[in-house]
Amino acid sequence: MVMMDLTGGMMSWWPAIIALGMAMMLLMLAVYVYCAWALMVIAKKLKYKRAWLAWIPFANIAMVLQIGGFHWAWVFLLLIPILGWMAVFVLWIIATWKIFEKRKYPGWLSLIPVLNMVPYLSALAGIAYLVVLGMVAWKDM
Repeated sequence: MVMMDLTGGMMSWWPAIIALGMAMMLLMLAVYVYCAWALMVIAKKLKYKRAWLAWIPFANIAMVLQIGGFHWAWVFLLLIPILGWMAVFVLWIIATWKIFEKRKYPGWLSLIPVLNMVPYLSALAGIAYLVVLGMVAWKDM
């Protein structure tokens, strides 16, 4: 039988699993708040009228596309599985390239999320992109 007694079997792992799950959720929430805040600051510095859209899922993608020179309606490609997602990813990279250049940063920094597709580099690429996003938002060149 898989379930064991409460004195030291399988059941003793549940508190650790729940704690790990809660820690992961808090980490994801912290990353979301950081990214939304950074996007809002970037939008304000580029004089975008509705910078508060950075806090709304999907609307923040439309906002980045708009700031990058695309029409906001491209975000509806996300409704098409796989091919639509890939198209929005490419548009996101191009839009952030333009945004980074508007903020006087090298556009190639927007390619860092592409490294998420390389095994063993995805965690490092995620951290690097958070650092770059923060620099673009809060450091003036």
